[in-house]
Amino acid sequence: MVKPDSAAPENPHPFIHEVTLTRAQRTRGVILGVFLFPLRITLAALLFLIMWPLARLRLAGLSEEDRSRPVTGWRRWFFHPIILLLSRGVFFCLGFLWMEVKGRRADLKEAPVLVVAPHSSFLDMLVLCPAQLATVVSRSENTSLPVIGALLEFNQSVLVSRKDPESRKKAVAQLSERLTSNGFWPQMLMFPEGTTTNGSALIKFKPGAFLSGVPVQPVLLRYPNKLDTVRWTYKGTTWFEALWHTTSQLYTNMTVEFLPVYTPSQEEKNDPNLYADNVQKLMAKALGVPATSYVMEGGVPVCKVGGLSLPLVSPAKETLSLLHKDGLGASEVKAALDRMIDRCHGGGRESKVNAEELTSVLGLADGQTAVSICGLYSKDETVDLRLVFLSVAGLSGSVGFRSLLHTAFSLFSREEPGRLSAQELSSLMGALLGIPQHHITELYTEVAGQGQPTEERLLQVLTTHPTYRRVANQHLQPEKEEEEEEEESLVSWKSVNNNGNMHNSNDSFLYKTKLE
Repeated sequence: MVKPDSAAPENPHPFIHEVTLTRAQRTRGVILGVFLFPLRITLAALLFLIMWPLARLRLAGLSEEDRSRPVTGWRRWFFHPIILLLSRGVFFCLGFLWMEVKGRRADLKEAPVLVVAPHSSFLDMLVLCPAQLATVVSRSENTSLPVIGALLEFNQSVLVSRKDPESRKKAVAQLSERLTSNGFWPQMLMFPEGTTTNGSALIKFKPGAFLSGVPVQPVLLRYPNKLDTVRWTYKGTTWFEALWHTTSQLYTNMTVEFLPVYTPSQEEKNDPNLYADNVQKLMAKALGVPATSYVMEGGVPVCKVGGLSLPLVSPAKETLSLLHKDGLGASEVKAALDRMIDRCHGGGRESKVNAEELTSVLGLADGQTAVSICGLYSKDETVDLRLVFLSVAGLSGSVGFRSLLHTAFSLFSREEPGRLSAQELSSLMGALLGIPQHHITELYTEVAGQGQPTEERLLQVLTTHPTYRRVANQHLQPEKEEEEEEEESLVSWKSVNNNGNMHNSNDSFLYKTKLE
């Protein structure tokens, strides 16, 4: 397994992109941008304004029942080519003067769905032109946007709300109905990555396009330009900067390549995830980039391993870096860990604290450091001290692995001391890894055996199971050489076997004592 939070050359970080400009390129961009940016945005906006009423007219006067069926007749042959032409005109105005198309787009009967990758930016929508405005999947929130909402209605898009589980179920049902309609519904186009990347790798494909088991046509997107200005990712260049840099170029090239239709085997039809993985590998090979198990989960880039979500950038490492920048040395970090565990075990006191309280508990000189640490673990300026303590303690080297695991059990084993429910195991692993763990079925099954997970059994799995041992070595302990990790894992497990029950009422002593 590639170590996600290390910059492994074989699997580059796909969620960060910065446009790097020389002084000459920056000067040229400013000079051209002063004229081209306002001109191009104005022309594109005018075309959007023309498209707005035309898009609404396509379904005007139709009942809800008629809107639930594909548009046919004069409403299709009259409005469809006009919107297609205007759509191409918008991108022409933005600087996409030419677009190279390779291969042949499969017809509806050959492939009901086109799967497009890599997904780099909102500007990828240009692919809809050679795809003849295929139906897309979009967030339901986008329907409230001016012009965009009208175009989604025109497109008869499948809408889904990421916040509403019922909406997702409805969207899956709609997708299945359309993809298996045997030509009744138009061809669909989907970006199976589900989010934008820098194109250096393909992230794990979501199974939505593959659930129905119908043939798909892979479609590759490339931007063969001297400056890579189009991409807009999780961190780095903003959407406005991407738009500014792109429109400030004299022109921007885009290549669309239609690969041969991929027909799934019976095994792939029965397993959409396998189907998605195989198509991902095929497309990655054609692009010459790695196929990874990276995903964006809850707004955080992670690598999926054994059902666990491993952060590409470890919150614990970031926290330790912030503590050191604030002036805390090894002894001060250990003292801060003491205060945190005392607070977590303090009778009746909540383990959740705000930034001001965290400043005091950690002994920070700068309150902004506490705000930054809170941001690593939650979306507001509060944080659960159990998360900070458990994720930082092992990685800092202040706490031995067995002691860390015992302390974690004492903090999360509430219903039945010494044993964990599935929810408690999810919370415990989320605290150890620094991010929520929503899919721990594989680990729970491995640890539980015939009953509920125990402390001894979890330690056994994390120190002997090939996958979870590497997770523990790389994310829950200080970085060591490979040989040291293997040896320490064996020593850990042997000591558990020899000592049997590990429980000790003196938590403070346990968590401070190293395994060695």
